Amino acid sequence: MFPLADSIPTERMPIVTYAIFATCVAVWFVELMTGGGRSPLIFAFGATPVEILQGVDLPPYRTPIPVEATLITSMFLHGGWMHLIGNMLYLWIFGNNVEDAMGRARFALFYLLCGVGAAAAHILLSQGSRLPMIGASGAISGVLGAYVALYPHARVKTLLILGFIWDIVWVPAWILLGVWFLLQTFATVGTLGARGSGVAFAAHFGGFLIGLALVGLFKRREIPFGGGRGY
Repeated sequence: MFPLADSIPTERMPIVTYAIFATCVAVWFVELMTGGGRSPLIFAFGATPVEILQGVDLPPYRTPIPVEATLITSMFLHGGWMHLIGNMLYLWIFGNNVEDAMGRARFALFYLLCGVGAAAAHILLSQGSRLPMIGASGAISGVLGAYVALYPHARVKTLLILGFIWDIVWVPAWILLGVWFLLQTFATVGTLGARGSGVAFAAHFGGFLIGLALVGLFKRREIPFGGGRGY
C-alpha cells in the first residue's frame, strides 16, 4: 500500500515540513555530486553505532563534528532516489497535519527528538555495526505515530497493489499505519542478531513508538486525540 494523499486540510502553511523536505532534497543533490550512495558525506555525517557508543571517529572518513551530532545530521542524508522519494512522500502527506496540530516550533523539536530516539533504537540493537545509519525515516516514523494518535479515522488515498492488480482506494489512517507498523515490527524482530539488512527497521519501530509517546506533550491543547476534523 502506497499513500498518495489524506483527507485532513491544514489551517496554516506547514513551513517546517517544507523546510525539512527542501533540506533533504538539497542534501541529496550534494550527495549526488560527491558520489551518490557512496558519498563521503554518508560516512562523515551518518550515525555509526560503534563510533557513537565508543565516542570515537573511525577512519577512513573523518567527522568534522562531534560523533554524537551525527544523530541529527544523519536524518537529512539518503542512500538513493527511492530512499529519498519514499521518505519525502510520507513526510509530505502526514507531516503537514502533525505540524498544524503542534505549531511550528514544537513540531521542529518533536521531529528532531523522534529522529534522535529512532537512531538510538537502531544503535541499541546494532551495537557492533560500523555501517552509518542515514535517512529521515526514523523521524518520519515518529510523525506517523503522532498522526495515527491525532487522526486515526482520517481517510488516506492509497495505491493498493495485489500482484498484477492495482487500484486506488481510501483507507482509514489507523488501518494503513497500523499495517505499516506491524510490518516494521516483524522486520525488526526478524533482523535481531543479524549482521545487517541494509534497512534500519528498529529505527522505524522505535520512532513510531516515540512519536506516540510524545505527541501528547507537543500537540496544542485544543487539538483532541482522534479528532473529527476533515473526515
